[in-house]
Amino acid sequence: MSEETTAPLPHGTRDSGIPARFFADPDFDFEARMALGLATQGVGDIGGVLVTLASIEEGSAEGWFQAWKASAERLRAQAESSAASGHEESARWFFLAAAEACSRALAFVTGLADPGVLAPTFALHRRCWDAVVAHSEGCFLRVEVPYEEGTLPGYLLRPDASGTARPTLVMTNGSDGSLTSLWGTGASGALRRGFNTFVYDGPGQQSLLFERGIAFRPDWEAVLTPVVDVLVSRSDVDARGLLAYGISQGGYWLPRALAFEPRFIAAVVDPGVMDVSTSWTSHLPPELIALLHAGAREPFNEAMREVEADPVMARVMAFRSRPYGTGTPFDTFSQVLRYHLRDVVERIRTPMLVLDPEGEQFWPGQAEALFQALRCDKERVRFTREEGADFHCQPLGRALTDVRMFDFFADRLARVRTH
Repeated sequence: MSEETTAPLPHGTRDSGIPARFFADPDFDFEARMALGLATQGVGDIGGVLVTLASIEEGSAEGWFQAWKASAERLRAQAESSAASGHEESARWFFLAAAEACSRALAFVTGLADPGVLAPTFALHRRCWDAVVAHSEGCFLRVEVPYEEGTLPGYLLRPDASGTARPTLVMTNGSDGSLTSLWGTGASGALRRGFNTFVYDGPGQQSLLFERGIAFRPDWEAVLTPVVDVLVSRSDVDARGLLAYGISQGGYWLPRALAFEPRFIAAVVDPGVMDVSTSWTSHLPPELIALLHAGAREPFNEAMREVEADPVMARVMAFRSRPYGTGTPFDTFSQVLRYHLRDVVERIRTPMLVLDPEGEQFWPGQAEALFQALRCDKERVRFTREEGADFHCQPLGRALTDVRMFDFFADRLARVRTH
């Protein structure tokens, strides 16, 4: 961070006592909060995150990448040293932290002079993650999920290697989250409570996007049902104890899938998302929205070219559009309009907890909209600034999120077991 943000410590406070910001740039600030929140859940150390953040000049995508990549290389070297010495638990911890640092390095890759660093950095991220699995002493397993003409990469994380059938939390990621981010947003909490966790890459996510060029799809039941089919066939999974969690845009994908997939006994969405497109269209003037709905492709694209003359906006649009696999702004926005639950939400029967953080910056009001539309057994919980748990996916309130989420799951499991 620059001197203007009082490095190495952030400046400004709110009434809650939490720093008002770590960076002036809201995207940099949010990513900093995410990194710190994951550190509280065992993905690296808070001190290491703060030192890395302190070395980054305000708004510098290149500085962000270099700082996190250097951290990743340092952590990877320590992981390999631990592994060579036979210290499996230490190796796992270092490899996990290194994998997360690689992922964090890519947050602003579209702003780099050489975006070609994405492929090798992501490859290093995935090698480090696979090393976590390899050094788990048999607790973590790679499980391929049949999908269309190929497979989805999945990982079954188990508290031990006994093979005991356990309740299993299936985690659906958002638009750009990594597997290591899932570790800090529910997987580690599930393992501590004696649950299995299943994490995977779906269409448009991580390895399927970066290595195979497979784009998002709105009908996530085509993704989640094959995952469930694989899990219920396993002896180390309690088929009557399947739990589901969807984070960020997963707060749309999971409810969409649950409208067609009934085998989960409870689900949590963090946050709830009724209509993905609101995060796109809320920034458009009425004239552009009218062009979009009128199907005026060329006038819409021409107007967007003027918007994208701003290099920051161009960077954001390139990053957000890539997973949809579309060629023009009109195509992207038209595709995003398909990502809503209005025609399926009343089909959902799975008991659902909807998380709703104060200050939600991407989908404000969407958690409430989903909650009101649901006809299943449902609960909604607010996360507030006073708790230090505001903003999208409450990045500095992940332990509190775990408490509320797993209490909900425990109550639902108890109900199933008494019937």
